[in-house]
Amino acid sequence: MRVLVVEDDRRLARALMRGLREAGLRADAVGTADEAVDAVASASYDVIVLDVMLPGGRDGFSVCAELRRSGLAIPVLMLTARDSVDDRVRGLEAGADDYLVKPFAFRELVARIRAVTRRHQPPRSSVVEVGDVRLDADAWTVTIAGHPVALTPKEFAILELLMQNAGRLLSRTQIEEEVWDTDLHTESNLLEVYIARLRRKLGAGGATDLITTIRGAGYRLESDGSCVPSSGAPASA
Repeated sequence: MRVLVVEDDRRLARALMRGLREAGLRADAVGTADEAVDAVASASYDVIVLDVMLPGGRDGFSVCAELRRSGLAIPVLMLTARDSVDDRVRGLEAGADDYLVKPFAFRELVARIRAVTRRHQPPRSSVVEVGDVRLDADAWTVTIAGHPVALTPKEFAILELLMQNAGRLLSRTQIEEEVWDTDLHTESNLLEVYIARLRRKLGAGGATDLITTIRGAGYRLESDGSCVPSSGAPASA
């Protein structure tokens, strides 16, 4: 996910970019309304974090309104130090998707970024297939070459997320925020435990070496779906 931060406070902009990158997101920063419009015209962004107060006579409201008039549907999360109802309404009427008041907890910013981008994603099919692995979210089933694999709810959620993003690196933070309702302790190894269980069950069904660990970065489900035909019984919980 690529984020454009529009913030004239350089110190805050640097802090936001550093935090977003640590959360596994790509981030660029500009400091004026004109730079924001130019950046969006020259690169593809998944979401814009837009400060209301900008130098040069144009504020975040006008930037957001201009983007919407041009037909761009990029999610916009507005930041402001003003907490009045009129300001929030003005931002939403300009086309913003969400509104966050300074000061804010960084975890909330990341959660809101992920939430607004999810709302803008096209509906996904309930069925995802990678190689011989087939996951049906509606039926809550996973099969490998037609053989069922029994997974716990958390194992299923992790596998679904990895399969939907096959070939892409997902950071530990991205997976934890999608799968768990609350943040895990930074030193918790719970995700590693679930990944190990997934590997064991998928491997027992014939899907070996499907999940790759990128040390210090996260996990990737290989898009070629490397599978070895299984002649044994279906994997069990």
